[in-house]
Amino acid sequence: MRTILGLAMAALLAAGSLVALGGATSPALALDNGLARTPQMGWNDWNSFGCNVNDGLIRQTADAMVSSGMAAAGYTYVNIDDCWSTKSRNASGDLVPDPQKFPNGIKALADYVHSKGLKLGIYSSAGTTTCAGYPASLGYERRDAALWASWGIDYLKYDNCGDHRGMNGQQRYTAMRDALAATGRPILYSLCNWGQESVWTWGMPVGNSWRNTGDIAANWNSIMGILDQQVGKESYAGPGGWNDPDMLEVGVGGVTGTEGRAHFSLWSLLNAPLIAGNDLRTMSADTRTILTNTEVIAVNQDWGGRQGHKISDSGDLEVWRKPMKDGSVAVVLLNRGTSAASVSTTTTALGLGSASSYSVRDLWAHTTSSSTGTISATVPGHGAAMYVVTGGGIVQPTTVAIKGVGSGRCLDVSGASQANGAQAQIYDCNGQPNQQWTPTASGELRVYGGKCLDVYNRGTADGTNVIIWDCNGQSNQQWRFNADGTITAVGANKCLDVPGNATANGTKLTIWSCNGGANQRWTRV
Repeated sequence: MRTILGLAMAALLAAGSLVALGGATSPALALDNGLARTPQMGWNDWNSFGCNVNDGLIRQTADAMVSSGMAAAGYTYVNIDDCWSTKSRNASGDLVPDPQKFPNGIKALADYVHSKGLKLGIYSSAGTTTCAGYPASLGYERRDAALWASWGIDYLKYDNCGDHRGMNGQQRYTAMRDALAATGRPILYSLCNWGQESVWTWGMPVGNSWRNTGDIAANWNSIMGILDQQVGKESYAGPGGWNDPDMLEVGVGGVTGTEGRAHFSLWSLLNAPLIAGNDLRTMSADTRTILTNTEVIAVNQDWGGRQGHKISDSGDLEVWRKPMKDGSVAVVLLNRGTSAASVSTTTTALGLGSASSYSVRDLWAHTTSSSTGTISATVPGHGAAMYVVTGGGIVQPTTVAIKGVGSGRCLDVSGASQANGAQAQIYDCNGQPNQQWTPTASGELRVYGGKCLDVYNRGTADGTNVIIWDCNGQSNQQWRFNADGTITAVGANKCLDVPGNATANGTKLTIWSCNGGANQRWTRV
């Protein structure tokens, strides 16, 4: 059964490789390996143990993940980081587990972790050596992936150290993606290239998550510095592929409980992978309470069409918002300063509609109150309050038809198709569902409820086709209505265009450099 599933996955991933080469018929969507449909949750040894990893630590951590309630809260992956192998490959060219650290090998360890209902992760680098100087996988992708699959590995963290042999990141990381696909085993693929080469712009079809910053450290300034780098990257994440601001420092080093709650709140709002880095065997009750807060985790695992993002910044006081799929909004009120302060927002700022009263659920106090429109809290220094606010529903403009000024015909889905990749065109206005568009607060133009107007393959060139695709929150599905009647494709900064000023039914639409012509102007009717 697994072999059949694996072959199917390999076929899907092989098709996915065409995306990176520009030859596919679909946009640059998430890596289609069936994994990370919600952000992955687990643990990694590096933040607390560095190179001091061994069989006993991993087994004990798996035990603690279950006994602490973390597994029940959703944590699944127990991940080995650097320094697990010997300093050289064997005569056959294979990586070799260090016999002192892993006397029973990795397969026996994987079997043990699996027996706990958990999954095991491994580490390598997209270079000639790992960051600690151990043999890595550049040039050995197929061999190493097949070896890991034979051991029962479920997760790969793929770092960026070592000689790159003149290859760029996308080439190196894509090579391992294809090698993992060829194994037929579902292995979650975590890219760790430290945010280089704007990985968020190409990570989606290559990996299940991508580090978009340098390494995190166990202190408040590091956590806040990494948070700052998340602004503007929210459009690149979605089911199957996630921005990764690095592992959690909750319960590590000098991070206080107050800081840990803020850190966990923000990473959850960001739909970040939740990979704990503390010693699960000895964690305090407070740390365990933070990491197993199922109400906060539920925000992380909910995809409402857009990753959490900052909506207000007043010095040390910030407001972050995330739409939820049920129409509610999650909000974090953050105080970066050292003294307690009042942090406020409004339901209007959160994008909620008009209501006489709103339900406000405090995700840390686990209490519910009501508000007539103001959400406010006194937040301790280096702290955060987190709520889910319900009422009024997400403000969405009504469904409209969109008529071309030059053609007099409506924005239409060719053949009334609901298939991904169906071309957008102009056609006589007729009020049918394939001409009914719903602008959303995140800039989408939705049709049929779950499909979005989409710029093919995140293209930016004049003449790139405009299609429909499953809504995924990426920038190539964001559109801006302008005062002159043009509609800008946000990701490409080009205008929705009827080629050649055509007026005939069935003329397929593209994007083009904005020029204000009648073939680029539209009215909502």
